[in-house]
Amino acid sequence: MGNRVSSDVIEKWLSAWALSRELPLPIKFKSGYKVDVGYEKQKARYVFAELNDDFIQLTKTINETWVFLKVCASPEDVINKISGKWVIQPQGYLMSCASPMSIPQISLPDDYIVEFENYNSTTLIKIMTKDRELASIGRVIIVDDVAVYDRISTEENHKRKGLATYLMTELEQIAISKNVYKNFLVATEQGKILYQSLGWQVCSLYTSVVIPS
Repeated sequence: MGNRVSSDVIEKWLSAWALSRELPLPIKFKSGYKVDVGYEKQKARYVFAELNDDFIQLTKTINETWVFLKVCASPEDVINKISGKWVIQPQGYLMSCASPMSIPQISLPDDYIVEFENYNSTTLIKIMTKDRELASIGRVIIVDDVAVYDRISTEENHKRKGLATYLMTELEQIAISKNVYKNFLVATEQGKILYQSLGWQVCSLYTSVVIPS
């Protein structure tokens, strides 16, 4: 697992993240990028492709709560370079996959239907029960030559039915239909296991820190 992620990939991934959430696009900040998020518990986020002086200086100048700093580096490397006011968040993983994913032929169970919505270069796919209960949801965002998968989740009482795998195949088909074969996402610890089973690889640990209130 190499920790070399290009700044270009970070910019495209972060642009997709912002488009998916209907937020302002990232702006360049020194060697990284900044998004003005505007949420109560996430005012802004700064994202860097590597742990460098720009990142470390930011940790010294920011004293505001709920401003997230994110970097493609291990938590051990980050914690050794920053002060104790910063709290490490649950581990993330920047992952990539070149289409096609290694997914077995899978069909949707009979009692579910699929719905599609489009906005901001984003395709939102929902898997619903026949009586309109949300079972699984996810988004794919196309930015130039890259497809970014975002906010993939399955409701607890609908897990272990292959819905997330089916959802990923549907999202991938959107990307392929636009001739995009480079896929990226940031996974949680739990999500990483699913994605690895579909042929995704970890490019880098993705570590976030914040000053909570």
